[in-house]
Amino acid sequence: MTTSIEATRLGELLDRSAAAWASSADDDGFGLAAATLDGEVHGVGAWRRPFPIESISKVFALALAVARDGAAVWQRVGREASGDPFNSLMQLERDRGIPRNPFINAGAIVVTDLLLGMTGDACGAVRELVCRESGNDAIDFDPTVVATDAHGARNAAIAHLISSYGNLDASVDLVLEHYYRQCALKMSCRDLALAAAFLARQGVGRRGVHLLSRSDAKRVNAVMLTCGTYDAAGEFAYRVGLPGKSGVSGGLLAIVPGRCALCAWSPQLNAAGNSIAGIAALDAFTTLSGWSVF
Repeated sequence: MTTSIEATRLGELLDRSAAAWASSADDDGFGLAAATLDGEVHGVGAWRRPFPIESISKVFALALAVARDGAAVWQRVGREASGDPFNSLMQLERDRGIPRNPFINAGAIVVTDLLLGMTGDACGAVRELVCRESGNDAIDFDPTVVATDAHGARNAAIAHLISSYGNLDASVDLVLEHYYRQCALKMSCRDLALAAAFLARQGVGRRGVHLLSRSDAKRVNAVMLTCGTYDAAGEFAYRVGLPGKSGVSGGLLAIVPGRCALCAWSPQLNAAGNSIAGIAALDAFTTLSGWSVF
């Protein structure tokens, strides 16, 4: 349980960390939230403003698939950093349709296909998980984002290439429909921090039920650390020192195992597609708190 002293300190840490965004963010906004192990949430800035979570959805899809059949996941998706942009096709050709990891677009498309076979409704399963863990049943898909993402020719090319190597079971169109919908879920920093807190609790959901085994929670966190911020994962580990996952709408999720889940949001991105202000704030947070995996 979080003591009043710990809660006060966490609020102070967020306030001080948020100051780091001032020289990093534009005028489009900034939010930062932390959810403790017992579900208490603290936030600063626009931490209740919903935004499309985009690739942060890949964390929840992966957790659901691993919980059902981790062996099947890792037979069809690797666990190594790609070293290439998140929407690259080059590695897929070299590796004959096996994506390098589940957090690049190719890997997430395969995980979506797996989840479709496991549940019959991949995007619905992701929505149900984040609604339940965040306690916010109003979370839903943004139809404008779905329509915009659906015109992604490169993702279609990726999916067709994967399918040509026999690494998709469902049709390309159906897999992409579910992939785009899960990316279009609108959530706030508060929602995301609460929804991902099971990864800080060694796989235990907010109702006390194991969503993942302790070992699988460790493995998901490990892949987030090495692959969650694309070809800038080394820089993120160097600066922040936490498992993290970014999205191109400016969201940035990070896990402090045994302590809390963090989510920052600010839409200005660096060349790798990660929030500039979000990284600055999380860098400040781990520096001030001393909380990291190193």
